[in-house]
Amino acid sequence: MRTYLPSMAVNTREMTVTKIKDKNIIITGAGRGIGAAIAKGLASDGALITVADLSKDTSEATAKEIRDAGGTAIAFTVDVTQREGVRKMIDASVAAHGKLDVIFNNAGIVQVRPFLDITEDDYRVMSDVNGLGVLIAMQEAIRTFLSQGGGGRIVNTASIGAKLSTDPLAHYCASKFAVVALTQAAARTFGKDGIRVNSICPGNVATDMWKKIDEGFRHTGLTTRENEAFERFASTAALGRPSTAEDLVGIARYLASSDSDFMTGQSIIVDGGTVFT
Repeated sequence: MRTYLPSMAVNTREMTVTKIKDKNIIITGAGRGIGAAIAKGLASDGALITVADLSKDTSEATAKEIRDAGGTAIAFTVDVTQREGVRKMIDASVAAHGKLDVIFNNAGIVQVRPFLDITEDDYRVMSDVNGLGVLIAMQEAIRTFLSQGGGGRIVNTASIGAKLSTDPLAHYCASKFAVVALTQAAARTFGKDGIRVNSICPGNVATDMWKKIDEGFRHTGLTTRENEAFERFASTAALGRPSTAEDLVGIARYLASSDSDFMTGQSIIVDGGTVFT
């Protein structure tokens, strides 16, 4: 029995990889951080990756890293708040890799502002990128899925901030609550077309985004030293360590494959046991 269970685990992983191989997958915000980790992880499984990012340099660097490792990837520069650019991104991906199978709407930004200091412009910027950007990409991907005859998968990056809001990140959290709402609405609307829509809620992940949050805490006087905010939040995880971007690859692999065929409209927390719902 002790030798049988590990063997089954290996076989299951191999089966999941087989289900991802040759799938055309777009990942926005894939120049670095969580998006880059997912892009590289799924490319190692044989997926055909479109690395999309606002930064041309980082998107091309991630795509090159995938190709150098033997994978297949193209880079595309996109501002997810601009519908025309998103449409061109999807069309370029389809032209390069065939029909669209999966889109990960991962691009996002963060800003630290004490609650009473949040301005209208602050709120709009968070909503435009984290909310509207996801809506536009979902709409254009769904149009493509329907034109292909149905089917397809959408995976949105939300946050544990979509489950438990906190100051001084209220407007960021509000934009991530919106991602969960969009996920549920699209899942209900397009389930009949075979389109699965889910979201991932990462926790305190050691990425450049958290460096920006940590800097914001210091500038607002909430902390006094570098990494203090990150260490404070990460210490609440039941597993006793902060998350890495690579911790999100497993759930991404699952949601991109047919292993998750009967899952839609869900927002899955992957945070090492920080928020329990």
